[in-house]
Amino acid sequence: MKRRNILKGLSLLPFAGAASIRSAFGEPVDKNPIGSGGDFFDEQNIFRSIGVEPIINCRGTFTIIGGSIERPEVRAAMEAASKNFIQYDELADGINKRLAEITGAEWALVSAGCAAGLKHVTAACVTGGNPEKLIRIPHLEGFEKTEVIIPSSSRNVYDHAIRNIGVTIVQVDTLKEMESAMNEKTAMIYLMAFDEAQPGNEFTLENVSKIAKPKNIPILIDAAAEVLTIPNVHLQKGADIVAYSGGKAICGPQCAGLILGKKDILMSAWQASSPHHGPGRDNKVGREEMMGMLAAVEAWTKRDHAGEWKTWLGYLDTISKKLTSIPGVTASVFEPTELSNRSPVLNLFWDPAKFNITGAEIAELVGRSKPRIAVGSDDKDGQSSLNITTGQMQPGNDMIVANRLYEVLTTKRSPKSTANVMPTANLSGSWEATIQFFSSSSKHMLFIEQDGKWIKGAHKGDFTTRELTGELESNTMVKMKSSEHRPGDNVTFIFTGNINSDTISGSIYMGEYRTATFTAKRTSYKITPQEITVPGGPPLAT
Repeated sequence: MKRRNILKGLSLLPFAGAASIRSAFGEPVDKNPIGSGGDFFDEQNIFRSIGVEPIINCRGTFTIIGGSIERPEVRAAMEAASKNFIQYDELADGINKRLAEITGAEWALVSAGCAAGLKHVTAACVTGGNPEKLIRIPHLEGFEKTEVIIPSSSRNVYDHAIRNIGVTIVQVDTLKEMESAMNEKTAMIYLMAFDEAQPGNEFTLENVSKIAKPKNIPILIDAAAEVLTIPNVHLQKGADIVAYSGGKAICGPQCAGLILGKKDILMSAWQASSPHHGPGRDNKVGREEMMGMLAAVEAWTKRDHAGEWKTWLGYLDTISKKLTSIPGVTASVFEPTELSNRSPVLNLFWDPAKFNITGAEIAELVGRSKPRIAVGSDDKDGQSSLNITTGQMQPGNDMIVANRLYEVLTTKRSPKSTANVMPTANLSGSWEATIQFFSSSSKHMLFIEQDGKWIKGAHKGDFTTRELTGELESNTMVKMKSSEHRPGDNVTFIFTGNINSDTISGSIYMGEYRTATFTAKRTSYKITPQEITVPGGPPLAT
């Protein structure tokens, strides 16, 4: 009970800069940023009320676990904005002008997340603000601008937002290829900020700008996870537009994005955004999120960033001291200097053979049991590690994390069995698998070669055939894995199946795409023999 009371007291501490909201919105900041039932250990926690266990975030601003914690100024602004009606174009003009003044950019746009901003900017570059073109997206027949150039190193899962407009992606590997790809159809160039900053990368903003500017081709920089720089480093280096996630480092609304840059492009992007009809109507941003985003940027300029960094290092010091008191556990702190995902990280190391547990096993254990803690892990070269990122840790989290990991690492475990019991089941051959997704099913083929307990082969999916690997855990259990790779995308299939004679059935773990089920039956995959004649020279006819 004492620990709970201490944590409740810590949760009541106001963030720096909270008082500025009183003058901006005429209302005091709620000094309890969580609100009733928000304390992590409170049984009335709002998430527990629906059977969902909350998580201590030691991973960073990942959307899958909620991004970031909105600042009190943001919640106050959103609450104030919810109490009146406005005309959205007037609201956007007012907010965007104010954001431009704060950031030094020519203009700004608040979107329904960073990816929505990428989509709206692409639509702007394709249509030029012409609504007759806008309502035809994604069918771009007759358009002058239909291509977007992306270096292969900048391809990522978020460029779906760009492709949703219907453009042709022109992927290039060198700066020379990029220059050759530029033509009258090029609508824009897209670069990942993180990629642009990598040593030895020739797709720097300076290099790309030199060849794009003479041709009037806009450059869009995706800086979603970066800290906000004022004046903006990317715009200074030659970018026309830079896009940020509102729900990451800036700690604004999770479903908002901040887009900065040229006014003409961003006015066309706003035209392509809700509340206007067209391809962006499905990316609605509310007046609450728009005002919340403005409040977050205003707060950014007042935040004690050095003080926050010191607090984060303090969290890591608490955890490090506790865990390095365990013989065999060492630690180091990494303080990144790049703009993306900028918060200190604690790395813990140990010999898994001495502790009889790996980093991946600990991450899975503490992520699935109370108190739930999301941590990163790595296991290689005979060493295991956990990494703890502090940027979204809350007051009191450090002690909870330290105590939980101490408990796990000091638990006595028996060595894992090294007995090599070789399964006698034989899965070699071809298998026809019926995969049941949420609302459809597909027929796949598994071609298995077995060497003792180990499996290799091929998995023929709906569109491609890829490598299959796996192992027999016993005569009745098999695990197999394959990955479907696309530019910027990857879908992993992890099969866990029960073996019953000539049938394998079980589940397929697909990461963020959840879980499917499957049943595979051994089949005779016949290839008709055919003689091959090799011609003695070039063909005599075509």
